Amino acid sequence: MKLTMHCTGTCKQLEILSLRGGKWRSVAFPGLFAMLEHLSEGLILFDTGYSPRFAEATRRLPYALYRWTTPVETGGHLTAAEHVRAAGYAPEDVTAVIISHFHADHICGLADFPNAKFICSKAGYDSVASLKGLAAVKRAVLPDLIPPDFETRANWVEQCQEAALPAACRPFERGWDLFGDGSVTAVDLSGHAAHQIGVFLRGTDGNPVLLGADASWSAQAVRENRLPSPPAFILFDGRRDYKRTFGNLVELHRRQPEMRLLFTHCAEAWELCGKEGIELL
Repeated sequence: MKLTMHCTGTCKQLEILSLRGGKWRSVAFPGLFAMLEHLSEGLILFDTGYSPRFAEATRRLPYALYRWTTPVETGGHLTAAEHVRAAGYAPEDVTAVIISHFHADHICGLADFPNAKFICSKAGYDSVASLKGLAAVKRAVLPDLIPPDFETRANWVEQCQEAALPAACRPFERGWDLFGDGSVTAVDLSGHAAHQIGVFLRGTDGNPVLLGADASWSAQAVRENRLPSPPAFILFDGRRDYKRTFGNLVELHRRQPEMRLLFTHCAEAWELCGKEGIELL
C-alpha cells in the first residue's frame, strides 16, 4: 500500500489561533487529502480537501460568512479528482472515501467520485445531517457539499469490526478495522469536530502512520505540546474532547517519536510524504 498526500488549496488564519504562543500574523494553511493505493481494496482517499465548489457553496448568505472568516484560495491547485488523474487513475476508480469529519475543507470533492463508498462515523454524520443556514455555518458545514445519495453509499465505522491496536499506538488502544485485514484502522479523534475519526495505517517497519485529520493543526504543536490559543476553542465542537485527544497525541509522540503524524493543515505532512509517497505494505 502506498500513501501520498496532496494539496487542494490553502486557507488563511492567524498563526496564534493554531499554536499557543504563535505570532499575530496571517498564515496560509494547506488543505491536504491522502491517497491510498491499497493492495486489495484499490484506490482509497482520506478526505477530499477543497475544490471550486467551496466558492459556489459560499456564494450567498449566511454561507458566505464561512468564506469571509476563513479565506480560501484554490487557484493554482488541483482538486482531488485532478490529483487522482495525475496519478494515472480515473475518478471512477476510487473505491472508497474515508471522511474524517464533515467540515467543508474535507468534503468539497465528494461528488467527484461516483463509484466510491463513503466511510465515516454515523454519529458524526447524524450530528450535522440536518443542519442548515447559520446553524450549519457555526459548525463549518456547507450542506450543498454532501451528495444527495450520501446515505445510500455510506458505510458506518461503528459497524466495522472493533480491533485492538498494536502497542506502538498507545495510548490509543482500540479502533475499527475498516477492511478486515488490519491495514487501515479508524480511531476516534473527537474534539475539533464531534466524532471526528483518524486512521492508523500499518507500516512495513511495524511503525504505524497516523492520518490525524484536524486533531492538531500541525505536528509541531504535538511535539511541543502547544494547544491552540483559547479563542480557537470557540470553533471546536468539544473543548474537553479536543484536549483529551490532543493529550493522547502528545503521549503517542512521547512514546513513539519516530512515528509519522500527518495532519490535514500541516505543511510538514505534505513534505514528509515527498513526491514519491510512503510505501506502507
